[in-house]
Amino acid sequence: MADHHTHVQDFFTARAADWDTRFPDDAPAYAAAVEALGLRPGDAVLDAGCGTGRALPALRNAVGPQGTVLGADLTPAMLQAAVRAGRDRSGRLLLTDVARLPLRNASLDAVFGAGLISHLSHPGPDLAELARVVRPGGQLALFHPIGRAALAARHGRRITDDDLRAEPNLRPLLARSGWRLDAYTDEDARFLALAVRAD
Repeated sequence: MADHHTHVQDFFTARAADWDTRFPDDAPAYAAAVEALGLRPGDAVLDAGCGTGRALPALRNAVGPQGTVLGADLTPAMLQAAVRAGRDRSGRLLLTDVARLPLRNASLDAVFGAGLISHLSHPGPDLAELARVVRPGGQLALFHPIGRAALAARHGRRITDDDLRAEPNLRPLLARSGWRLDAYTDEDARFLALAVRAD
């Protein structure tokens, strides 16, 4: 676990300073994914693995001034980049592991996770931890601004059958972790899986 955390931190620390400039056109995709969550004014939402906080302004707009927006990330440099970008004004930033959240059971209405699942050290238990902090009927959005094939091509790879984000793998993984997959989109311009917290 410690080795995995160190690897994730090293990976993102090296990229934090120019992360936003590498992907400058993603804001509309983030906003559309947040909109798909159907948040209401006053809701409480967590951006799990928030990185530089690109989803936080859209999440704040969705829940309004009375809502609660939290951004959790394992990498200090990413949270520092979020502060430099002023996104800490949209939500409270937490330096923490999403596998061990300092939150009460059923305290949130929704979780948003952009590019999250491929960086989880234990996807089943980690998704179960996200389920723990969401009320029954609450939502989970697993998002990426480009689809699986486009992302693999960006890294010079092809998608494989064992990809956790493939629907036949993701649906049972979510079900074992306390979620029901409700909607699944994997196209060049977007990956979005929406799940509901099981009762």
